[in-house]
Amino acid sequence: MTTQTLELNRRSAQVAEVWLNRPDVRNAFNEGVIRELTETFTALSADASLRVVVLGGRGKAFCAGADLSWMRAMADYSWEQNRADAQALADMLWAVYSCPVPVIGRIQGDCYAGGVGLAAVCDILVAAEAAGFCLSEARLGLLPATIGPYVVRALGEQASRRFFVTAERFSAVQAQALGFVHAVCALDELDAKVDELVGVIGSNGPMAVRACKQLVHDVAHRPIDAALREDTARRIADIRASAEGKEGVQSFLQKRPASWLPT
Repeated sequence: MTTQTLELNRRSAQVAEVWLNRPDVRNAFNEGVIRELTETFTALSADASLRVVVLGGRGKAFCAGADLSWMRAMADYSWEQNRADAQALADMLWAVYSCPVPVIGRIQGDCYAGGVGLAAVCDILVAAEAAGFCLSEARLGLLPATIGPYVVRALGEQASRRFFVTAERFSAVQAQALGFVHAVCALDELDAKVDELVGVIGSNGPMAVRACKQLVHDVAHRPIDAALREDTARRIADIRASAEGKEGVQSFLQKRPASWLPT
């Protein structure tokens, strides 16, 4: 299915591909992109059969940030209009970040400004060697506010201190060294690496994968106090007692494939 700004493919009931599909403007954001990404990820999040989403961009760039025409229009916005516009972007980022299944970001080219924010809300990032990243907002007298919470978590506080204020471009190799990108490969190997990760995730327990993603969200930056220890003990008890948990342990002990694997 192709909308005005996106292309949505279902490889199977378990795997969805979401493509930014505005290659003529380097997949830059405007209100239409933001609205359609929000709607698409809201719908995908409600799909119980889904197990993984791949997010990519058509053409040479992953996402170049804000569309120039959109920026020209925003120049005449009132404070209230700017606030509403920024809230829509914040809601879109949350829709991707809170998707209950893993989102794999496929970064084949330039990833700038808001595009870095979109990359940051993915769970796993695979980038081509030639891909570049830039938090360019300060060059325009702006700041990466709505994307900031996600970028700081994914890129790290110390690296964010630098790249927020310098607006320097950094490479895929640098991004991997900082822990932002998980795998870097040649452009012609990018799809194979993404497919490998899709296959690895698909071999795991579907509910366990969802629970693992939620666990990271819930425990990150929390103090390891009595409440957290109690919470984590409850979670493992819940999943051990679940049908999937029992099947997983039994299949391991009996040396047979788990029921969620294709026969």
